[in-house]
Amino acid sequence: MTSIPPPTVGEPRPATRVPPAPGAGMRAWAPWTSIAALFAGLVVTVLGSTVVAVISGTTSDLKDPPPAVSLGLTLFQDMALVGAAIGFACLVRRPTRADFGLVRPPRIPRAIGLLVAVWVGFYAISALWVALLDLHETQELPDRLGADRSTLNLLAVVVLITVVAPLGEELFFRGYFFGSLRNWRGVWPAAILTGFIFGLIHVGSAPPGFLVPLGFFGVGLCLLYHYGGSLYPCIALHALNNSIALGATLHWGWQIPVTMVGSVIGALAVAMLLGRLLGTDYAAPAPAPAG
Repeated sequence: MTSIPPPTVGEPRPATRVPPAPGAGMRAWAPWTSIAALFAGLVVTVLGSTVVAVISGTTSDLKDPPPAVSLGLTLFQDMALVGAAIGFACLVRRPTRADFGLVRPPRIPRAIGLLVAVWVGFYAISALWVALLDLHETQELPDRLGADRSTLNLLAVVVLITVVAPLGEELFFRGYFFGSLRNWRGVWPAAILTGFIFGLIHVGSAPPGFLVPLGFFGVGLCLLYHYGGSLYPCIALHALNNSIALGATLHWGWQIPVTMVGSVIGALAVAMLLGRLLGTDYAAPAPAPAG
C-alpha cells in the first residue's frame, strides 16, 4: 500500500487557476468596439463582395446578382460579422464560450418562459404595426436567392436563412455588440441601440415596412439574452421565427414545422460546437494521484 506524504512546512504548492466568472472577458469589452466591429465586418463584406463580383464577372450587375452569388455574399457577410466580433474580443483576451453566452441557461424554465414572452410580444407588435400602416409587403429575399430555381438552391436558402443567419446574427449582435454596449449605460440603452442597428442591417433583405418590428425583435432578443443568461434561447427563437417567415413566403404547409425543428437543432448544434472550440480560459484541475 502506498501513501502520499503531506507537504512539509514552507513547501511551495502547485499553482491553481481559478475559473473566471461567466462573461469576464465580455465585461472588459469597450463600448466603442461594438461600432468598430460592425464597421469592420461591413467593410470586409464590401471588399469580399467586390472580389466575388470580379471573379464571377458580375461587376456590371451588382444590384441584382445571380442567385449563387447572392447566396455566397449573404453567407460571407455573416461570417465577416462573426469574425469581426471574435477578432475584437481577442483584443482584450482570448474569448471563451461564456463571453459569447454559449453556455447552458442557469434556469431553463425561466429561459423558455422569456423566449415565449419575447416571441408573443414580437408578433403582437408586428400585427399592430401591419394593421396601423395597412402593410401588404412580401418577403423577396428567397426569390433573389433562387429558392425556386432547383431543389439544391432551395435547400441552400433554407439552411442560410434558418440556420446560418440566426447563428451569425446572434453571435454578433447579442453575443458581442450588445455585450460591449452594455458596459456603457446598462441593459436598456444597449438593447435599444442594438435593436435599432439590428433593424437597419436588414435594409435590402426585408421589406422596408417591417424594419421597425425587426428592431423591436432585436430589443427583445437582447433582453432574452441578458435575463435568460444564455445565447442559446436567442439562437433558437431567431431560427424559429425565420423558419415561419420563410415558410409563409414560400406558401408552405407541413414543411414549416419540420423546418422549425430542423433549424433549431442545426443552429444549436453548430453553436455548441463553436462553444467547445472557444472552450474555457482555465485549466481543468489535475486528477488526484492514486493512493
